[in-house]
Amino acid sequence: MNASSKPRVAVVFGGRSAEHAVSCSTAASVLAAIDKDKYDVVPIGISVNGKWVLESAPTDQLLLTAQQTPYVDDTATAVALSTDPNRRQIVAVDSSEGPRALGAVDVVFPLLHGPWGEDGTVQGLFEIAGVRYVGSGVLASAVGMDKEYMKVVLRANGLPVAPYVVIKPREWDGDPAASREAVEALGYPVFVKPARGGSSLGITKVHGRDELDDAVGHARTFDPKVVVEAAAERSREIECGLLQRLDGGVDASALAEIAGYGEHEFYDYAAKYLGEEGVRLDVPANLRPEVVEQIQSLAIAAFTALDCEGLARADFFLGADGTVTVNEINTMPGFTPSSMYPRMWAESGVSYPELIDRLLALAMNRPMGLR
Repeated sequence: MNASSKPRVAVVFGGRSAEHAVSCSTAASVLAAIDKDKYDVVPIGISVNGKWVLESAPTDQLLLTAQQTPYVDDTATAVALSTDPNRRQIVAVDSSEGPRALGAVDVVFPLLHGPWGEDGTVQGLFEIAGVRYVGSGVLASAVGMDKEYMKVVLRANGLPVAPYVVIKPREWDGDPAASREAVEALGYPVFVKPARGGSSLGITKVHGRDELDDAVGHARTFDPKVVVEAAAERSREIECGLLQRLDGGVDASALAEIAGYGEHEFYDYAAKYLGEEGVRLDVPANLRPEVVEQIQSLAIAAFTALDCEGLARADFFLGADGTVTVNEINTMPGFTPSSMYPRMWAESGVSYPELIDRLLALAMNRPMGLR
């Protein structure tokens, strides 16, 4: 425990991925809601070029809106996390003053989305440093971030996964015709996605072969590896929140449905984050009790298959014929009060501040190292 009477929580956000602004907005919400009478909170931002700094901006400047794209200012005081597991120190590394210790950290809340944060990389750093942290460990984070291997693990555990094709750089560069042929076998329309991305960035809905090359090129600006998925036409998009208990069990939330995209063809970045008109999110989803139970059971099975910890959000397609397919599982879901994950838990009786508190308690009570 930190020398003060309160646990010291480092809230880490921003990062090098294309989801930098989304992470900042998530952090703004958590920093505003966390119980500062209970926790000593240290905001740490990671700039788009990877510099770690002490963040001092007002929380409203970190919110993502149609008028504001937040970012971490890399001119602030640079900091680093000591990799000595006996110290767990945050160290200021301003060159003009030399390194100076800023105190030990009891737990990290990594509110990072995308590569270099949600994909096991920063989780590995925390493991090396001997610092407890919220959320899944290295392997679950890495598998959850990579849509190819996520699907491999889910399918190996008997979970229903929609047909897909993976296009790796050497395949597209060396024999694009073979990749096009594999996509053709899925049947159009398809969704072309960066394999290791989120927030719907880089995604294109492709209606025919004449659109495929441009869509792959667009996805490759975010990730050289691309996943192409058969579009689940006429299916309902259902989501379920998952929250671990102190005894190791997993609870599933009330379900939600993405029921309308407004002027958008699918639930893209603008529909998710920029307050677009016509976007409709139903919490709870209007589903028969037996369907709710089936999806909740599959969500827990997906959480267990990836060996997730702390929290996750599982996304599903519910077909017109009643079939349920796992779309993906997200190990660090959007976490603003208006995001689906907190809204589903609010509907389930867990408020936003309580959700933060439960996740920190989970992190502080789990062992470090191999588990």
